[in-house]
Amino acid sequence: MLTQVSIFIIAIAFAVLVIFLIKTLKAAQGSLDKVTQTLQDVQKTVDELSYEVKQTVRHANDITADVDHKLKQVEPVMESVRNLGEVLSEVTLAAKQASTALMTRFQKSQSAASNTSRTDNAIKATTPNRPLTATERTVQSYNATYEEPATKPGKNWLGYVDIAAGVWQKMRQ
Repeated sequence: MLTQVSIFIIAIAFAVLVIFLIKTLKAAQGSLDKVTQTLQDVQKTVDELSYEVKQTVRHANDITADVDHKLKQVEPVMESVRNLGEVLSEVTLAAKQASTALMTRFQKSQSAASNTSRTDNAIKATTPNRPLTATERTVQSYNATYEEPATKPGKNWLGYVDIAAGVWQKMRQ
């Protein structure tokens, strides 16, 4: 009888175990069904997004082609601006060289004139030589530049330099 009771207890324990296993398997099946549904939703979303991404990439390609086309149209303008910059640099260098040459020539003529005027002043005047003020130097420079006769060769270009300097200043503003 002990054997029969033991077999009966084992049979009941096995039945209880099978019942719990069935419940666990049904819960797992429900979870797998939910996972399957979620994966289907994800797949549908990915399909929709892939279409939108393809459209976005096509649009970006169109924009890139348009920008490339416009950049090619702007290249000659940029080349012209670069050439203009080089020309202005050369004009500035030429003006600087002309200004330096003019100042050197003016200083030479001023030193020669001051040497002559010093000897004349020493003879004519009894007051000692005094250094010129800034205003007097400016007046002397103006007189030396503009009061000399225009028949001297090379003086006509000075007016053009003044005009060019005025145009240059207006362009810089």
